[in-house]
Amino acid sequence: MTATPPLVRQATCVAIGSRGVLIEGPPGAGKSSLALALIDRGAELVGDDGVIVTPRDGHLIARPHPRIRGLLEVRNLGLLPFPCRDQVSAALVIALDADAPRYIDQAETVEIAGIALPLVRIRPQDHPPAIKAELALRHYGLP
Repeated sequence: MTATPPLVRQATCVAIGSRGVLIEGPPGAGKSSLALALIDRGAELVGDDGVIVTPRDGHLIARPHPRIRGLLEVRNLGLLPFPCRDQVSAALVIALDADAPRYIDQAETVEIAGIALPLVRIRPQDHPPAIKAELALRHYGLP
């Protein structure tokens, strides 16, 4: 059996405790802004606007891309340095989606590199998105 090579995922990733949250959405949707708000609430940056993901032992491991490791784009200020976690096991995907449903009964599922992860859509224009992301991780994220 051959190992699956790592791939670059167009996403931002933060670690909340021991679990990773991949934040996805179109350009300008607010991925970096949500990551900044989560970092302000105690999360750690893993990678912004591109993370390396690798399946390992049934988990999806996210790592910072070496070209942008430790940098987060803060709109109007530029690329700023932040402490950075070397890797985290992804537990949830947050999709920033202007058409996200008002209610859900359960998380959707997305497969990344052969690993199924729960996915929750959040309207980026609704506030407070950081608290919603934390609640989504608590209620729908993998342990």
